[in-house]
Amino acid sequence: TAQYADLAENYAADAHYEPGTVLEFGGDKEVTISNTLGSATIAGVVSTNPAYLMNSHLEAEYVAGIALMGRVPVKVVGAVRKGQMMVSAGNGHAMACTTPTLGSVIGKALEDFNGESGTIEVVVGRL
Repeated sequence: TAQYADLAENYAADAHYEPGTVLEFGGDKEVTISNTLGSATIAGVVSTNPAYLMNSHLEAEYVAGIALMGRVPVKVVGAVRKGQMMVSAGNGHAMACTTPTLGSVIGKALEDFNGESGTIEVVVGRL
């Protein structure tokens, strides 16, 4: 049993990133902010407070715990409907996509969103 809702793993990042930020593999370290629309090199979302954290002893200037499975808050832009697949939208955000490419899916939205920019809960690791 766990109070929190995701399984995460630590990666060396090139900067400090807030929970909910979408990251991709690349940059000066293992991961960096995703500035690519529909990136196929998506690493995942920075976890808020994982139930289980793998690679917890990683030593780096900046460490990002990336959610691999479970529910996490994700920064989003644009309209989202519950159940839609989420891909990178740039600037560390996600957006809904009906035709994602292989390797670009972050997860599925757990709630609707009608605003321009905000945070919603997404199930990562589910295609």
